[in-house]
Amino acid sequence: MPNRMYISISEEDRIAAFDVDATSGRITHRGDVTTSGRPAPLAVDPERKFLYVGCRTTNELMTFRIDPTDYSLSEIGKIPLDSDPCFLASDHTGRYLLSAYYGVGAAATHRIGSDGVAVDPPVQWLPTAPGAHSIHTDRSNRFAFVPHIAGGTGPNSIYQFNFDDSTGKLTPNSPARVTPENEAGPRHYCYHPILDMAYFSNEQGSSVTAYDLDPSAGMLTAKQTISTLPRGYTGKNTCAQIQIAPSGEFLYAPNRGHNSIACYSVDASTGHLTSIGNVLTEPVPRAFSLDPQGAFLYVAGLDSGRLATYMVDSNSGTLHPLEIQAIGGAPMWVLLFATT
Repeated sequence: MPNRMYISISEEDRIAAFDVDATSGRITHRGDVTTSGRPAPLAVDPERKFLYVGCRTTNELMTFRIDPTDYSLSEIGKIPLDSDPCFLASDHTGRYLLSAYYGVGAAATHRIGSDGVAVDPPVQWLPTAPGAHSIHTDRSNRFAFVPHIAGGTGPNSIYQFNFDDSTGKLTPNSPARVTPENEAGPRHYCYHPILDMAYFSNEQGSSVTAYDLDPSAGMLTAKQTISTLPRGYTGKNTCAQIQIAPSGEFLYAPNRGHNSIACYSVDASTGHLTSIGNVLTEPVPRAFSLDPQGAFLYVAGLDSGRLATYMVDSNSGTLHPLEIQAIGGAPMWVLLFATT
């Protein structure tokens, strides 16, 4: 079976579904479903039975059933939200959906019913600060973090939480925040698949910071910060998403402004990052994703409405362009998973 890709096409109020050949990396459009206003963040449950869609102009959370045979989507639920969501993630049990809210500055958890539908009202609505941008649990499902950007919009802090997967409740850790040096503006993050580490993309700092993650206390300690930009670049730039390869060997972060993907190798023992260069890509690469095998990387151009496919060199982690395809207006999220 091919892998499956869903992309939120924000300007056209639809989710586009694609088959992804795991050998060649080629994508084939398989259909679309209509959504409410301006779909953006996407998430699936751990068993890949349900897709959750955050709609940012209508302040809604939609649930779709994923057909187990052809992976087509059927809407099965819709609930109101108190603000527009910018990030969604299921916890590892599949019982709760976590979300972050940039404008009002909040994090929330919703219970997921036995039918897969996110339930209203939320289990918890937790005010944090403006600029909240993402949230998801670590491997143990005991901790979660909410980074807040800087630049006059947010407090330039990462909020640290304990997560109780029996109740869906978040409680502030102690200390409750980690504040980066300078106005880095942490935005998105990913966990190392093996080491006790997390990597944050810094929106205003145009950099990535590697943090040690205490597996017993859930505390972050900054270890290394490395630029996402090539030497000599002086133009405007901000960072967006970030993703590490399933092997833990390579890490990628897009630049919005320089319009490139920053590529890094990851030391297997220390988690230390080493730049392996930048690859130019589609204008405003806000959303991107590696495939489940870490063999291909897909980058959506917010301004171009195109999807660029790259082959990942398994030895060096460098990216090699394969093809570019038009996918629609303002793609905001790229979600990929294995179907077997």
